[in-house]
Amino acid sequence: MTDASPDASAAVIELDAGPMRLALRPDLGGCVAGLWHGDLPVLVSADPGSLVSAWPSGCFVLAPYSNRLGGSRFDWRGQRFSLALNNERSIHAMHGVAWAGAWQLRAASRSQAELEYQHRPDAHWPFAFRLRQQFELSAGGLAMRLHLLNTDARSQPAGLGWHPYFPKRRHSHLQAAVTGRWQPAPGGELPTHRLPHAGLDAEVAALDFDHCFDGWAGVAQLRDECLAITLTSSLPCLVVYTPPERPFFCVEPVSHVNNALNMDDPAALGVHALEPGQTLSAHFRVDVTPVAP
Repeated sequence: MTDASPDASAAVIELDAGPMRLALRPDLGGCVAGLWHGDLPVLVSADPGSLVSAWPSGCFVLAPYSNRLGGSRFDWRGQRFSLALNNERSIHAMHGVAWAGAWQLRAASRSQAELEYQHRPDAHWPFAFRLRQQFELSAGGLAMRLHLLNTDARSQPAGLGWHPYFPKRRHSHLQAAVTGRWQPAPGGELPTHRLPHAGLDAEVAALDFDHCFDGWAGVAQLRDECLAITLTSSLPCLVVYTPPERPFFCVEPVSHVNNALNMDDPAALGVHALEPGQTLSAHFRVDVTPVAP
């Protein structure tokens, strides 16, 4: 990152590479405010200065856990922890704490940036950690990396992920190889059992998911009348959210099954036990190709 650096105090960081443009809001959870190929939004994208929260952004980080944490509590190393709610629409703590915090710009060039988030124990998460997020924009897409370092004196549970929102276009299609779907009880939000799943290959408009899938091969293909998008990640699970009534859908690479911390074997379901000084890392890439008319 040797090019001229953007102003470290700026609320919006903008990067570009060929036809790709990226806007970041470090102050709002280090979120991606927008990602465009030319004038076409790749992620749900807005005027970055208009955002007031990471929640409606194009993409935000899930750390140190993803999705819902049942009842906003969990047991770890023989101790019960209760968390403050961070979403008024749910009785469950959601998506960790990094999305709600202010990040600092550590380095930047025309096509790269590095942000950092420092967490001190509080009502929303009882352990200290440091999280670095790296962005590398190219003419073909966006690469992102996360590194979570346990800066606490105690072992802590840890998970990582990303929560991207994609525009739902008329011919949006999703394809991904998975082997299992975690199913909630009727009317419930938390998974109770695993069902075999032969894979995802359908028009998004025909789907109605708010589920975690495991056995993911690490690649997902999105295609519509405008763009062909390939998602690749080091993470083993995929959360798919396709609300029929909304103009977006989510395909989220994550490290663990939803609510895994409250299930019988969290480690088997993807939760990492980080000892003091240990780091958990992950990567996620979005490759973009325009569709010929």
